[in-house]
Amino acid sequence: MKALYITSVQRFSGKTAFCLALGQRLQQAGYKVGYFKPVSTYPWEPLPGRVYDEDATFIRKILKVDDPLATMVGVVLAPSLVQELRCGCIDRDLMPQIVAAYQRVSVGKDIMLVEGGASLREGLSLEVDPVAVANRLDLPVLAMIRYRNPVSMGDACVDAYRQFKERMIGLTINAVPESDLPGLQECFSCMEGRNIPILGVLPLREQLQAISVGEIAEVLDAEFLACEDKKDVLVENLMVGAMSAEQALPRMRRIPGTKAVITGGDRTDIQLVSMETATQCLILTGYLRPVPEVLRRAEEIGVPVLLVRKNTMETVDAIDEVFGKTRLGQQAKLEQFESLLEEHFDFNRLYRSLGLDVTN
Repeated sequence: MKALYITSVQRFSGKTAFCLALGQRLQQAGYKVGYFKPVSTYPWEPLPGRVYDEDATFIRKILKVDDPLATMVGVVLAPSLVQELRCGCIDRDLMPQIVAAYQRVSVGKDIMLVEGGASLREGLSLEVDPVAVANRLDLPVLAMIRYRNPVSMGDACVDAYRQFKERMIGLTINAVPESDLPGLQECFSCMEGRNIPILGVLPLREQLQAISVGEIAEVLDAEFLACEDKKDVLVENLMVGAMSAEQALPRMRRIPGTKAVITGGDRTDIQLVSMETATQCLILTGYLRPVPEVLRRAEEIGVPVLLVRKNTMETVDAIDEVFGKTRLGQQAKLEQFESLLEEHFDFNRLYRSLGLDVTN
């Protein structure tokens, strides 16, 4: 059996998206693919007493994996468990539990895709960080890096190489603006010269950073006042409507792509003006319901209206926590990410490193 440990150097680097895209390619090539997440820090409780991992749930559904959800995660770090371990009430080594779960779920698989942490520090205080897990499970590593600037990218590449050492068979740099790509070629060559293999450099695509109206509603625990059927509409930008309508209109028109406007429920002027521009969603704060005219207009032109209890700044902070995380619940986003990988990732080099025989 082959295996690959796919982890992030920092948050929102695209590791779950990569697991999904690679899993589908390998399935199409005839391999029986398994998925395992050693440590879950984002527990999801669909039913009382049943705690699963959001990423594992999504991967299982898309890849049609047979394994029960409970077997696809080694340790779920629910708040109560974390508190007990950190305060010293329980002397417990979590690594044997992870190893046993991995051994069980990998039976009968041709290749296991093992998804690591959101950063190289995740789980460090409990001794289940990505470096420790990769070493204990004896896995080759592909590290994902989200591009921010040349210096931070270089730092992340070297940091990953130093920590994983010979286990690291490749790096993928994600979300690089097209304008920065030409100036980075020399840096990539330098990394290769230091035995730090760069397998992929994925250009930034704003739509992949977008979040759906339904996801916004879920994050904010919002109430739909209009167009609940528009949950899958994607939002690429946020704008806070705190100024006058006269000041807001030209700013709204200058925002590229799709946007959601966050404003107080009593700001009728901003609400109506925003719907005259390319606004995909109105988010009304303070639990103040708008006047009927706003809802009539929203229904006419198909703009979802969300009502939230938080104030405007709390609402912005809550959305910022998830904005930029590449969620692939929409088929169009999944297809776009797969297309990026097809063009900008060296799958053949990855397959050779893993000893896989894959015919394109």
